[in-house]
Amino acid sequence: MTQTTEPENRLMEHLLSHGVTRPQDAALTIAGHALTWGALRARVLGAAGALDRMVPSGGRVALLGDVSPELVVAYLGIVASGRCAVPLQTSAHPDALLGMLGDCDASALLADKDYIARLGDRLPRDLQIHDLATLEAEDAGEVRTQAPEDAFNIIYSSGTTGQPKGIVQSHRMRYRQSSRSAFGLSAQSRLLLATPLYSNTTLMPMLATLYHGGQVVMMPKFDAGGYLELAESLRATHTMLVPVQYQRILAHESFAARDLSSFQLKQSTGAPLPPEDKLTIARAWPGRFLEVYGLTEGGCTCILDVGAHPDKARTVGQPARGNDIRIIDEAGRDVPVGERGEIVGRSPMMMTEYFRKPEITEAFLWRDSSGTVYHRTGDIGLFDEDGFLTLVDRKKDVIISGGFNIYASDLEEALLAHPDVTEASVIAFPSAKWGETPLGIIAVRGAVEAQDVLEWANARLGKMQRLSAVKVVDALPRNAVGKVLKQDLKSRYGKETA
Repeated sequence: MTQTTEPENRLMEHLLSHGVTRPQDAALTIAGHALTWGALRARVLGAAGALDRMVPSGGRVALLGDVSPELVVAYLGIVASGRCAVPLQTSAHPDALLGMLGDCDASALLADKDYIARLGDRLPRDLQIHDLATLEAEDAGEVRTQAPEDAFNIIYSSGTTGQPKGIVQSHRMRYRQSSRSAFGLSAQSRLLLATPLYSNTTLMPMLATLYHGGQVVMMPKFDAGGYLELAESLRATHTMLVPVQYQRILAHESFAARDLSSFQLKQSTGAPLPPEDKLTIARAWPGRFLEVYGLTEGGCTCILDVGAHPDKARTVGQPARGNDIRIIDEAGRDVPVGERGEIVGRSPMMMTEYFRKPEITEAFLWRDSSGTVYHRTGDIGLFDEDGFLTLVDRKKDVIISGGFNIYASDLEEALLAHPDVTEASVIAFPSAKWGETPLGIIAVRGAVEAQDVLEWANARLGKMQRLSAVKVVDALPRNAVGKVLKQDLKSRYGKETA
């Protein structure tokens, strides 16, 4: 259980207190634009004041923009003002963005002007829209204390064209995540990030570093050479990356020559990292290396300290402190050690709900015989005799590409919308660049070219969802009740390399 020394709704107040006690120390740097703690505090409170004048109290404020000081200030300002921040995925298709805006019932949208122009007349007429660059205030606002159970932010799990699911994270959840001492953060820490703000991969370590008074440095766009140069010049101590980023860094020609001796801790999340890459990072990159398996919804986190357990590189580690993780069968019974089943878990850090989706929220929960609530991961795994968790397969049809989740059902929906596609199924196949990538398998009427269908579908999908290839077959394999046999498709096509 997380130990706390102050109320669990005081994250923003604690964070901004560094602007009073250490106003000249570095707090946030993005693309060469640096803010001291004093400047960050003033700008966040200024954003809160501007929101107080422009937007009704309470409610939800959506964010849409590339990583910038203005975006981070707006995110913090929304929460400081007592409102709920809803960062939206810049990579999502416009249809998906509009769906998220409608789903979260936002009272205002703060966005880069390019995204406002891109969405144009499709934005709701009753939605307040403000350019992020003009979020200024003559009078500073104040930190409005919320109840621990109130919504801190809503994170959308994927940029889909289907029904969006907003993960509600409370002030209590964010406080407990940020105040942990497990990752060695301090006022001397320098965290380097290179993922978008809408991702929990970014938000969780960013908030934790700011809570502890460290410096956060963010790359608006990742490239391996730029990351290595910045890490060396910054003397970075901490980082959180997704597997494909680690792989590109390891492959970069300058990696071996870089002085990375300042690193104390590196974390990988978002998708499994190949064992050989884990071992290379632990051996060739100074500092501890942790692989983190978990959910944005919380409740289920495992951590593998690769350097301490190199013989367990094929696992995702042991349950993190305070996490109770179990493996259950289809009937909800615990399975013996070494046997496969669905991974479920609970911890002091769990989401409140999927926003306004009680039935979907309930389906996500599992209760043991005493009524204790766990989160379902949808993943299949097993524990070994030492308590290390191995991932075997995904129960859901989720494709993890470059650290981001892609839902096969959304891509299948896009393919089936084509007038000449009669059947569609999407599976993952290996990609040297992204880890894995989606392959569409379709049946069609008439003489239709696979490339034409590919281009048609991708034009209607977000850039992080796009299919890498489409194959045309006579018919999809099905069982006696008509269900598509995806395992047959995976065995036939799933070993091809994109």
